[in-house]
Amino acid sequence: MTTNNMSNYSYGVDCFQEIPQVLKSYHVRSVALIGGEKALASSADQVVEILKVNGYEVTGQFIYGTDSTQSNIDKLVANPDVARADIIFGFGGGRALDTAKMVAHELGKDIMTFPTICSNCSAGTAITVIYKDDHSLLKYGYPETPVHIFINTKVIAEAPVKYFWAGIGDGISKAPEVERAAYEYEQRGGVLSHTGVLGRAVALSSKDAFYEYGQEGLKDVENHKPSKAVEEIALAILVSTGYASNLVNQPDFYFNSCHAHAFYNGTTAVKREGEHLHGAVVSFGVMVLHAYFGETEELSKVAHFNKSLGLPVTLAEIGLAESDIAAVLNLALETNEYKHTPFETDRFTAAILKANQVGQTLLSV
Repeated sequence: MTTNNMSNYSYGVDCFQEIPQVLKSYHVRSVALIGGEKALASSADQVVEILKVNGYEVTGQFIYGTDSTQSNIDKLVANPDVARADIIFGFGGGRALDTAKMVAHELGKDIMTFPTICSNCSAGTAITVIYKDDHSLLKYGYPETPVHIFINTKVIAEAPVKYFWAGIGDGISKAPEVERAAYEYEQRGGVLSHTGVLGRAVALSSKDAFYEYGQEGLKDVENHKPSKAVEEIALAILVSTGYASNLVNQPDFYFNSCHAHAFYNGTTAVKREGEHLHGAVVSFGVMVLHAYFGETEELSKVAHFNKSLGLPVTLAEIGLAESDIAAVLNLALETNEYKHTPFETDRFTAAILKANQVGQTLLSV
């Protein structure tokens, strides 16, 4: 494939005012809004008012459900008021936006996204995670790239802080996973194309923002303050890691994720109590990645960073015990990550144990 599509984007506290100007390029007259209940409540009224004042029809506001399942996608695709809209506006976080992207894909429509939280880079990516109705992993989907992202930093700063927190946890995975997956590809004799080289560079460019602005941004979201730190983290998650994902997820190669997300996906096989957000689990998976490759300095850096933000550094903090590792490993071996960047099972198990031991030691200090 020689065509790479990237989302255009608008950002800032007043970015919704740019909707009419952006829509002019797409020659549409009707819009369907899909999102989470809280996400729509935070932003939809303002967006609908702007649309109606400018002569656009809103065919309805549709709550996607609570997970990006195939059954939720199917229900929305079958809804005639969704189907008759010229374009889809998706509101929310990863699972809401993944659902909206797949609905747009199956209906053959463009989508614009309105991330109301920045827990991951879904707002701008051409990849989705689709779950079974029991919330275990089903598959990845490959919709078209959203044509535009509206990143309202006021909305993000006023959202529950846990999602910003989890977004940082997910964000720190992009640079090391892409770098490692690309390197392993080269070690197996592959030659990086221009797209691969560019994707790796963009992924690496996202890394410093999390460590430089993470703590400040988290405090500002706690205080509902749309600051420069919030903006830098939001752009790093929603734009930088999103662009990287689109560049390194290609028909002939895949460097988008490896060990950290293989670990996360594996954990979906284990029924646990409590809430364990994707990014929080991935942040421990980054420790697993560095432990697997014996990168002691990076493992220590991530562990200390995680601890400073309250991100997990042990299995217990994500509801797991050492006895669950076998189940995690079994599902991890079925993932896209393992397919493209294989790992040794005994070594992967040892890496999980090593990361857990480093975290336990850190917490005891």
